[in-house]
Amino acid sequence: MNIKKPKFWDYKEPNFLAYLFFPISYVLQLLNFLKIKITPVNKHSKIKTICVGNIYLGGTGKTSLSLKINKILNEKKIKSCFIKKDYLSQLDEQKILDKYGKLFKSGQRTDAITQAEKNGYEVAILDDGLQDPSLNYDLNIVCFNDLNWIGNGLTIPSGPLRENLKNIKKYAHVFLNGNMENLNDIKNAILEIDPNIKIYVGKYVPLNLNDFDKNNNYLAFSGIGNHKTFVSMLKKNNLKVIKDIEFPDHYEYSKNDIKKIISISKDINCNIITTEKDFYRLDKFNLDQIKVLRSDLEIINENEFLETLTMIYE
Repeated sequence: MNIKKPKFWDYKEPNFLAYLFFPISYVLQLLNFLKIKITPVNKHSKIKTICVGNIYLGGTGKTSLSLKINKILNEKKIKSCFIKKDYLSQLDEQKILDKYGKLFKSGQRTDAITQAEKNGYEVAILDDGLQDPSLNYDLNIVCFNDLNWIGNGLTIPSGPLRENLKNIKKYAHVFLNGNMENLNDIKNAILEIDPNIKIYVGKYVPLNLNDFDKNNNYLAFSGIGNHKTFVSMLKKNNLKVIKDIEFPDHYEYSKNDIKKIISISKDINCNIITTEKDFYRLDKFNLDQIKVLRSDLEIINENEFLETLTMIYE
């Protein structure tokens, strides 16, 4: 079951509810600190591993960056693939990765990496898995959404962070995804933790914008972790979004959900638009009333990012 994250997680400052859950957050972090560490697996000597992860729970653009890395490596004739832990709730992401590259999935990431290595792949790109103590990656990249950033800055369940923000210094590489918002404040906060952290910036670029009439009104809906960023991208590209509807991340739509969306769109005389990720949860309905906006991630400081990727071969 996919649960919509609490609104107070993304307030700029913690509120009463956040502090109410603080003792639980403290205990969870203490248990993580005190738990017996699993010795990381280093047996995959022939294949390099890149983990695209996050410490903010959901909606940080991990899949978009994973796709971009795969594309870059393929252009350089490097045989790369995707690794995904096999969660039933993340079939949409699995379908997208499988569409644009080779995906290996398993209940244990180590098993999926072993499969990739046996098939002659040179680089395994892991979409998620930053907190998996069983693996020692060649390169870790921590993703943030530049609109949500760290929410109220607290750890689960008081806030949206899987671990304390100060831990980013142990990962060394941060990628900011979104629509180029709040960048200076975020960069300053990161560099204050560690001035040596390398920061990369990416923005979402629509690929099929010509399929949409900018004179029309639109109802936008999505069940992704960064719904506000999706709506912001639409508006920045001059699409008139009259209404938007947000569902939980990885939400499984029912026929009633779709009927309600279509009914609302007719009442307010709007066309309907959603994301490619949502499309993979809608294709069973075969609806032609809903249009899909596909997007790509453009890396602003791509040369610096390429240098980082080549580091794993040194």
